[in-house]
Amino acid sequence: MTDEELSRALEAVLLVAVEPVPPGLLAELLEEPAERVDAACQRLAEGYLAAGRGFVLAKVAGGYRFQTHPDLAPYVERFANRDVSHRLSTAALETLAIVAYRQPVSRAQISNLRGVNVDGVVRLLEQRGYIEAVGRAEGPGQPVLYGTTDLFLERLGLDRIDQLPPVEDFLPGAEVAAELEEGLRPTAGGVGDAG
Repeated sequence: MTDEELSRALEAVLLVAVEPVPPGLLAELLEEPAERVDAACQRLAEGYLAAGRGFVLAKVAGGYRFQTHPDLAPYVERFANRDVSHRLSTAALETLAIVAYRQPVSRAQISNLRGVNVDGVVRLLEQRGYIEAVGRAEGPGQPVLYGTTDLFLERLGLDRIDQLPPVEDFLPGAEVAAELEEGLRPTAGGVGDAG
C-alpha cells in the first residue's frame, strides 16, 4: 500500500469511527505495521493543522479520531446545544475533579472531601459514562473504588490521565492565602464598639 493509499484508507476509517481508534486496531484493519500507521496518522494530523482546516486528527484516549479545531468551539457548542443542555452542575464537576485527581477513590472519600453526601452525583457521573467502578478497597465493607473512563479523557481531549494540569495550578499561592486569612480575622473595633 502506498503512503497515499494508506492516508486515504485511514481517513475513511476514522471518518466513520464514533470513538477514538487505537493505532493497533488501525494497523490490523489496514494490514500494515502499527509504526507505519502511527506515523501516517501523525503526518495527516500535521497536514490538517498546516492547512488551517476546521477539524484536526487528534490522539485522545489512546486512539485517533477526527474532531473540530479547538478555536472553533464556540460555533460547535452553539450548534450542539441548540435545544439540549447536558451541562454538569457545580457539584458534579467538583466530584468529577476529585475522582480524576485522587483515583481510585471511594464514595466515602469523595464525601469527606466535599463535605456532603455524593451518592446521587456519583450515580449521575456513572450514568453519563465519565466514571466507573475500578475495584474495591480492602478493609471493612470493601467499598467500591471509582476512576475516570476513556469517555472522560475523550471529552477533555486528553490521551492519558497524567496530561491533566497539576492540581497546584488551581490553588492560590501562599500570599493569597495569607491575605484571605487576614481578611477573615475579626478587627479590634468590632460590631457594637462606640469607637
